[in-house]
Amino acid sequence: MKLLNRSAIALLARAPFAQWVASLPLESELVSVPVSLDELQKEGNVYLINEVEEEADFAEILKDSWQDIFKNELGAWDEFGDHWPEALTYDLFVEWFECANQIMAFDVSDDVLLVAPLDNLPE
Repeated sequence: MKLLNRSAIALLARAPFAQWVASLPLESELVSVPVSLDELQKEGNVYLINEVEEEADFAEILKDSWQDIFKNELGAWDEFGDHWPEALTYDLFVEWFECANQIMAFDVSDDVLLVAPLDNLPE
């Protein structure tokens, strides 16, 4: 086991995000069946961030990275941004997602950690 020099933010969907996902055309490549809030909350995404020392540091980091996180979450369901909200604001992000802060992150795998940059999200 290895202690990573990272902290993490775990994201869980709230009802407005589930409603947006449900509003997407079902013929979309990424949405083939209706998805409920319960299904979205069974599994969230974890975002590794620079290591923080105390809980108060998370707000500062989220202030700098919420747009990238928001775009990644939307892009998972609507790759080209055709149905994204017109204005992506911090208030909308907080309305759509619950953030659970994790000060410490551990890697229990023996496998090499691979990195795949995701730079192709809509502006």
